[in-house]
Amino acid sequence: MKFFRLDSSLHVDGSVSRALADVVQKEWSRTHPAAAFIRRDLGRHPLPSVWPAAVAGRITPEDARTDEQRSAGALAARLVDELLESDAYIFAVPMYNFGVPQQVKHWIDLIITDPRADDVNRPLLPGRPAVLVEARGGGYGPGSDREGWDHVTPYLSHILADVWGLDLAITAAELTVADANPAMAHLRGLARQRIADAHAAASDHAISIAKRLRTAA
Repeated sequence: MKFFRLDSSLHVDGSVSRALADVVQKEWSRTHPAAAFIRRDLGRHPLPSVWPAAVAGRITPEDARTDEQRSAGALAARLVDELLESDAYIFAVPMYNFGVPQQVKHWIDLIITDPRADDVNRPLLPGRPAVLVEARGGGYGPGSDREGWDHVTPYLSHILADVWGLDLAITAAELTVADANPAMAHLRGLARQRIADAHAAASDHAISIAKRLRTAA
């Protein structure tokens, strides 16, 4: 069995999204100690900016492709292989400027250039379980001043679940910059509770998926 983990935070120490992903990984490692993890850390190791070459390579005959186009296509294929080789998935994504980090968008765009992943009517990973953990510096829930400003969850839900076909569970920690932002000092107690709730939800999702995989095996 193999698990796939994607990290995308630019921070390592103190990263809330990485800590939430750790919760899921630890549970899966505990219940499936022989399983391997495929790691893709876009925060520390972003992909090269080859998406234009990958797109151009798709519409260029094989014998006319440049070395750059072939290299970009090979990278896209490797990214798809990592997903296809895995049985369950962790995606750890912080919100940056109300949307997904650019390195996550680039990863998705490159994957979709591969012929195996370019058909929205043919899911790449139908029915496979996944956990999406998110971190948001502010509050974006119902009734908040910025309700509707979260462009991470809707976009990733459409890609991961609707297009790729994953059976997706989602948890998010909000108000994650309250401790560092004096203007949010009055929200620090609530922020600690929101983060604790997100950790509990991540653990619940991990346990549920681990049981499902154990039963399937």
